[in-house]
Order: sequence, then C-alpha cells, then structure tokens
Amino acid sequence: MEGLPCLPGNSFRDPTQTNFHVSHTLDVKNGHRVTKWPQVGLGGTRINYNQISEDELELLRNYRPELIYGKSVVQTPDKFVPATLAFDKKVLRFFGYFKQTIHESPNEYYRVRPIKILYYLEDDSLEILEEVQENSGIPQGKLLRRHRFPKNDQGETYNFRDINLGQNLSVYGKVFREWLESEGLHVNQSELIPRDPYISKRTQAAELKTYKTKTDFDKLKQYIEMDRKVLRFYAVWDDRSKMFGEKREFVIQYFLVNDTMEIREVHQANDGRDPFPVLITRHKIPKDRYDVKGTFPHVFLELSETEVVNYFKPSDLMIGKTVNIYGRDFLIHDCDMFTKTFYTKNFGVNNFEPVDIQETRNEYAKMEIPPYNGFGSLEDSMQNCLRLQPERPKKDYVKLMENDHRVLRYEAVLDSPREDDKLRKFIFSYRLGDDTITIHEPPQRNSGIIGGRFLERTRVSKPGSTLERPQFYGPCDFYIGATVEVFRQRFIICSADLFVLKYAEEHPEQFTPTVIESLRQHLSNETGRPDARLTTNIRIQRRPGDFIRLYAEVRNKLKHMRITNHEEIRQMFLRYDKDRSGFVTRENIMDLFRQINLPLENDLIDAMVAECATSSEGKINLYDFLRFFDS
Repeated sequence: MEGLPCLPGNSFRDPTQTNFHVSHTLDVKNGHRVTKWPQVGLGGTRINYNQISEDELELLRNYRPELIYGKSVVQTPDKFVPATLAFDKKVLRFFGYFKQTIHESPNEYYRVRPIKILYYLEDDSLEILEEVQENSGIPQGKLLRRHRFPKNDQGETYNFRDINLGQNLSVYGKVFREWLESEGLHVNQSELIPRDPYISKRTQAAELKTYKTKTDFDKLKQYIEMDRKVLRFYAVWDDRSKMFGEKREFVIQYFLVNDTMEIREVHQANDGRDPFPVLITRHKIPKDRYDVKGTFPHVFLELSETEVVNYFKPSDLMIGKTVNIYGRDFLIHDCDMFTKTFYTKNFGVNNFEPVDIQETRNEYAKMEIPPYNGFGSLEDSMQNCLRLQPERPKKDYVKLMENDHRVLRYEAVLDSPREDDKLRKFIFSYRLGDDTITIHEPPQRNSGIIGGRFLERTRVSKPGSTLERPQFYGPCDFYIGATVEVFRQRFIICSADLFVLKYAEEHPEQFTPTVIESLRQHLSNETGRPDARLTTNIRIQRRPGDFIRLYAEVRNKLKHMRITNHEEIRQMFLRYDKDRSGFVTRENIMDLFRQINLPLENDLIDAMVAECATSSEGKINLYDFLRFFDS
C-alpha cells in the first residue's frame, strides 16, 4: 500500500486500528501562542510527505521565528568559581546506624550504634561520628576521621550521589544505613532507627517502679453483710427480628455477696421448651465479653480480672434499661420489693414504674348471632348458630338434682277488663329444677269455660326483654300482689302454697325480706285454705279397717307418681340421710309426704313410721324404707 499514489481509490482504512489520538500542535512559548507541526499522524501513524497540503508547505517555507521574536541573545557565561570556594563550609549531614554483633554475652546478641555521617562538598570527603549514649560501656565519639572513603577496589571514592536514605554504605567492612533526610538533597523516605536491646533493658531498669496501693475493700465484710441478699429483676428478650424468634421472659438475679449474676427463664404452660430454667449459670458477667485478646490463654480458659476489668454492677441494672449479656439484649421491666428498697437506700431512686410489655393483640371480628325467631327454645336455636352439627344444650344437672320435685305453687287471677275473665282462677306451678312454669285452670261449675292445661311446661320471659337477651321469670318475681305477664296475658298473684313460705325462709338469699314477710302475713291470715287444713289434725271417726284403706290409697298415690323404683327411692333416702348414718327420722318422712302433696294426718304418719321402724329410737333404715314402698 505504501507504493501507491495518494489518489482517490488508492487509500484504504485499517479496520484493526483502535487508536485515533490527534498529535499535539498548539503550544505557548515565552507567553506567546505558537503552533508546531505534527510529528505523527492520527493514532500515531507515520506522516508521509504528500500528506502535507500546499498551504502548509508554503507556510513551512516562509516560517521565520526571528522575525516574530527577534534575534536570540547570547548570554555571557558565569564567572568560573572553583569548588573549594563555591562549596566552602557546606556539609551534608546524614544519620545512620550499624549493628555490632556481641558474641560472649548471654543477655544480648547485637547492639545498635547510631552514627552521624558528614559529607564535605568542597572536597568530597566524609567523616563518621558516633552519638554519645549514657552508660553504654563503649568508647564513643569520632569513629572515622575526615578523608575520602574508598568505594571499590578500582580506586573510586564516594560522592554525594552514592549516599541516600534507605541504602547501605559499606566503609572498611562496616555497613551503615542512613535514615534521616538530609538538607538540600532529594533523598528516599526516612526510616526509624531500631532500638538497641541492651540500651532498652538498661533504660527499663532505670525507670521508677509503680506499685499498686492495697484497697480498703474487705471481702469478708461484704460476705457477712450481703450474704443471702439478692437483687431480682424481671426482663424480656425479644428475638422476633430473627427467623423463628420469639419474646421470652427471664429473671435476672444479682448476688450482692460476690457480685455474680444468674439468668433464669420463666417457662409458660405448653410453651414447647425443655424444662431447663437456667440460661446462664451464676458467675461474674463482663460488660463486653469480646473486648479481650484473641490469643492463648484468653480464648481457651475462663476470664479473670487480668483480661476483663468492667463487670456488671448494681448501677448498670435499672428498670427500663436494656443490657447486653453475651450478645442478648434484655429489657428490664420490673423488680421485686427488696430490690426497690435497695436502690432507694443506696442510689436514691424512687421511680420504679414498671414497663408495659403487654402487646395489643389484633381484635378479630366476632361472629354475629342472628336474632331469635321464636321457634323452639333459645338454647336450641343458639346451637344451630354455633356449630354445623348442633349439640344438646347443656343443663345444670346439679340444680336439677338438688331441686328435684320442688314446685312452688301460686294462685292467680286473670287481669282483664272483662268481668267474666276476672272470675277465672289459675294455678301457677314454678319448678325450681329447670325454672319452667306450668299454668293450670281448675274447672268451675256453671262458668261456661272448660278448665284444664292453660300453658304447657316452658320458660317464660319477662316483658320488655329482647329476643337476643331474654330475661326469664325467677322465684323472686312471684309474690302476693305481683303482676305476671305471660305471652301478653296478665295475671295477678293472689295466694301461695305453704311450701313457698317454707322454701323462702330456708333460702332467704333468693327472696327479699319484704316478699317473705308478705307471704308470712298472707298465709297466717288465711284460715279456710285447703292447704292449711292438710297440716292440722282433723278428728275423723275411725272404723275397723280404716288404716288399711288409707294405706291402700297412699300406695296407689305413690304408684301414680312413679316413685316406686328402687333407685329413685334410694336417692330420696340418701337426700335426707346427709350424715350417711343409714337412718331417717319421722320428720324426714313428714317432709317427704309434704313435698309430694300427700295429705296425711299426724296419727296416720305415726302409725306408718311405727310399722316400718325396727329400731328402739323410732328411726327407719334403708331396707325398711324399701320394704314400706314394696309391701
């Protein structure tokens, strides 16, 4: 390609060229802008002659710098001055050292001897002086007199170009090393002179020794006064920032007798952790365990006072502080009463408000119970809302067993504007076992109303109560003169059974004193009640075989009430035999007949008790009781 003429079509571009730098042609000389002809082409290529244009060749032929700047001025050379006068009293000073080997001393192997090297510029002569050290034990001063030092065997001598920092200078078999920067000469980086082991040992021996003053702290006094005194703090460790971390409670115990600490974990029921309460055993705990040397024996043996100085103290443990113990951050939120007294007495702290560590839990939406539609009982409808497979409503079986066959009976009249309805009478039967009410209307002659069951056995809610939270009638709501509304029918209680008064007197916590007093006055004023006549002795003319007839009627009544089952009779017997003596008294038999509303006179009850009683005291045992019902 070089032989081709520079014509169109004969120039080719190099596809492998990567450097396209342009040659420097603009410059400033003596404050004037000048141009230089490029020495190389684009990217450092060679410039051929035919690449210069005609204008550039013309400019090159007519370039006359003397026309612009004038003729060059020839400077007069300086007056010759000999070196003896030019460098008179000019000395280069170097600082160095050399090592002297010690062969016959067990305490040292070598000595470091510092020196000064003086270089006289007037005649290139050198002089070596040794610095004076106190109590060195060796002669010091001028080591080598001033003269030209031989450099090699060819007769050459040292000059200032051969001396520099960081280099070894061999003079008569001794190697000197310079380390301080000299004046007026660009030298290498300075170096520190090594310490002489012998001089260092002598200096250390000459220093004043320091002694540790014995402290007045008495460990025996601390043991006697602080024995069995422990500061107890309650803390939490929140590790939930890490995977599978959780918030755990701990107890930090600080033993004042020897300033040791112990950390125990507070386990919760079903927390899924092994029953090992001690997290950190009792010992002195340093504030920063990792601020120790990583060499033997610090990394293998237990820490002592030589490795660790700062241990935890009572002043470091306060309510609200977060202490880092072996990489775990414990937040102290409370302490016991002894700890509060200790801090008040020794540190003057009076604020011991505990830190609230309880977290606000998210409130989940509660299931809304639909309103009661009135079909079935409220308990049955509630089970359909709580479960997909409804269960039977739970009943209070203890209440059923204790109040079995206990019925409170009241007499009521209908509160109606009609005169015919005012004459109607009703019997309210309130069963204490399940709080149900039964209303029965006794038939009346020539009333035109068919008597019978007015309300089946059910619980009746009070007026004004909602379907979601109904309030049912209880024993305290029935008293003389009370108005009871049953499914929009209003009744007025006008009388009660004697058993109601007896039950109210035995259970005064269920009735108010006003209700009990009104029942007592109302029943005492009534003399013509059928119930009152049942509890008084009636003079009846007896006939032969009268006892057998009455006994047969009692048996028929008991069979009609379905209490002839042996298991039920045994339960009735055990209900009265509270002390489990195996006997019941005559009063228990009378109370039994009164509860089942069996009208019997006292002489008839005495005859029955005498027939089935076999003991001399007139008591009845279980087998005679069963025989009485089976006979």
